[in-house]
Amino acid sequence: MCVEGFEEAEIQRPADFAMERVVENTVLLDFESWHNFSPAIRSGDWSDIGGREYMEDTHVCIPNLAKSFGYKTADDEVISFYGVFDGHGGKDAAQYVRDNLPRVIVEDAAFPLELEKVVRRSFVQTDSQFAEKCSIHDGLSSGTTALTAMIFGRSLLVANAGDCRAVLSRRGVAVEMSNDHRTCCLHERKRVESLGGYVDDGYLNGQLAVTRALGDWHLDGLKETGEPGGPLSAEPELKMITLTKDDEFLIIGSDGIWDYFSNQNSVDFARQRLQEHNDLRRCCRQIVEEAIRRGATDNLTAVMVSFHQEAPPQLRVASRGRVERSISAEGFNNLRVLLEGQ
Repeated sequence: MCVEGFEEAEIQRPADFAMERVVENTVLLDFESWHNFSPAIRSGDWSDIGGREYMEDTHVCIPNLAKSFGYKTADDEVISFYGVFDGHGGKDAAQYVRDNLPRVIVEDAAFPLELEKVVRRSFVQTDSQFAEKCSIHDGLSSGTTALTAMIFGRSLLVANAGDCRAVLSRRGVAVEMSNDHRTCCLHERKRVESLGGYVDDGYLNGQLAVTRALGDWHLDGLKETGEPGGPLSAEPELKMITLTKDDEFLIIGSDGIWDYFSNQNSVDFARQRLQEHNDLRRCCRQIVEEAIRRGATDNLTAVMVSFHQEAPPQLRVASRGRVERSISAEGFNNLRVLLEGQ
């Protein structure tokens, strides 16, 4: 769902260095791409029921979050908000979080000055509000994963609770912006067990495939009010970066997408389509349709946010056959280790 009337982990704070360009084994700091970049935000979206009987995925695209709720930011700063919500056991939790989480964020007294704290707090608060609603209306009992992305200035903040995923294209290289909260994740499994939960045949307390979600208050032993809470957490993991001109677009998808696309495959697929037509909505549709062609039967949702008006450029090939890519220092180190191991 895109808002009508508008156009079309742990917290990681922005690193204070430029991204690095690898050219013939020499790392060159590109300060111009760091200091002078101003993102040109545009977005597209597409959903499909897939092979399911009911549609439990939903999403939201809000180009100007504060303005949409009548809030005025200092210097009229535009904060864009995008979210994908993958419901389970019904659609009510996903729709409730879609409709209320953005409002809870804007109404927080610390918005937008302490945005990381606000977003973390708002996930939990929205979850509690849904619990109150479920206590009155038993028929609403359900749960949802949630992944949101907010862009303000050159900053990108991704918050995730569950197994939706966000992947950034940085000059054609896939950068994972979220962690999947599933029982196979060792860190999550330790957190669950420390709170009295357990994993049975790959499911949290034998009931859910995810270890973080909003809702699911009707399931015994998974959630508790107050601290430290139950093994099923609504608290998101956050990741924040500062965008440069090498950052091309962000793909946000429900797990139905990622079951059939690797991170790099999704970036390669999207770049090729955008180079053909530069239409984000059409590209999202093609991603969804390709996942179905590959065998997906789940509900599917893809949202894309581009940071440029132009299509991603072709990767330049050096005369010696090298492909020139822009990668981070961490990526360069991983590449070096890989090459040394060959």
